[in-house]
Amino acid sequence: MAQIRTLRKRMVAVRTIQRITKTMQMIATAKFNQAMQRAKASRPYTDTMRKMVEEVAAAAGDVQHPLLTPPAKSSGRETFLVITSDRGLCGAYNGQILRLAERTARPVAVGGKKLRLLVAGKKGVAFFKFAKLPTERAFSFGDKPKFEDVAALAQEFMDAYLAGETDAVHVVSMRFVNAAKQVPEVVTLLPTRAASTSAGTGAAAGGVVEAMEFSPSAQDILADLIPRMVKIQLFQCFLDAAVSEQAMRRVAMKAATDNASSFGRVLKRNYNRARQAKITTELTEIVSGAAALE
Repeated sequence: MAQIRTLRKRMVAVRTIQRITKTMQMIATAKFNQAMQRAKASRPYTDTMRKMVEEVAAAAGDVQHPLLTPPAKSSGRETFLVITSDRGLCGAYNGQILRLAERTARPVAVGGKKLRLLVAGKKGVAFFKFAKLPTERAFSFGDKPKFEDVAALAQEFMDAYLAGETDAVHVVSMRFVNAAKQVPEVVTLLPTRAASTSAGTGAAAGGVVEAMEFSPSAQDILADLIPRMVKIQLFQCFLDAAVSEQAMRRVAMKAATDNASSFGRVLKRNYNRARQAKITTELTEIVSGAAALE
């Protein structure tokens, strides 16, 4: 009787867990659809802005911008921004990002440079505390990051870079490819990627740079475009991180729901067997007792 009671309690617990995970899967699906729309809507603007900066930088000749080139004097410090989630139950999302961040940031700290580590998300804060990598600042932008908040953070990075307080700014986050594929990556936000692109454009790259006339000057255009590009690029990282988190949570909750359903069937089968064995035993005892009275 004790085994039957135990199996019944476990069946009830598994059904409760299955309902919870199914609900979380539906919520994650709704949030995923919203986040994917935001990420896809901003992607063309991000790509066009980057391409525009690359073309202007290539055609500008000797005109340069401080955000395009490495600092003249090294500060001995590099900045890392790690984007994680505030909540768990999203599969390997945080694990993949944090492992990549540790592999990338720890050599900087060990190699003699000062490491400035900023973390977005509570899961990253707990991890780096355990890994004994001190974080300078922790914050969260939630499931729906606002451009104004991200732009303020990007402006802070640019001010620190121009002031010579950091040699580079790297962003470790999850890049959204499609609903079935998300890839952790390290993006160098500063100096911007257009530096290497413009340097390799033209005769060295086997192409021809189209002559352009700038009005206003190329210096003024770059001064306006590059900060915009840095801000939208960082915002795109947060958007990709948000949609990747919901995509992986949806998959994790679906797997948990399927596992609970499968385990519930096993428990029900074991419960029926135990109940049948109990009934058989009781019948045997009744028949044996009646035979003893004859």
